[in-house]
Amino acid sequence: MNIAVLTPDNSIYTGQVQSVKVPGAAGAFTVLKRHIPIVSSLVKGKVTLGLEGGKQITFSIEKGFIEVNNNEISLLVQGVSDLQQ
Repeated sequence: MNIAVLTPDNSIYTGQVQSVKVPGAAGAFTVLKRHIPIVSSLVKGKVTLGLEGGKQITFSIEKGFIEVNNNEISLLVQGVSDLQQ
């Protein structure tokens, strides 16, 4: 899957991921390959990008949105902190 993680003034990560775990407004959920199309608001919490080889990128957000369509993910977030690669 391809993902673009963007803030209003910066690009946090662009590339391939195996999974994405986000704090959805109705509860945390994970996006895997061939996920159904979805648009969801995000609340304060932790985002985890699962990369190849078991590597992860994690960071906290204040709020945002996620859009998933045909294995393309757009993650638009605000208040990014605690970025760990």
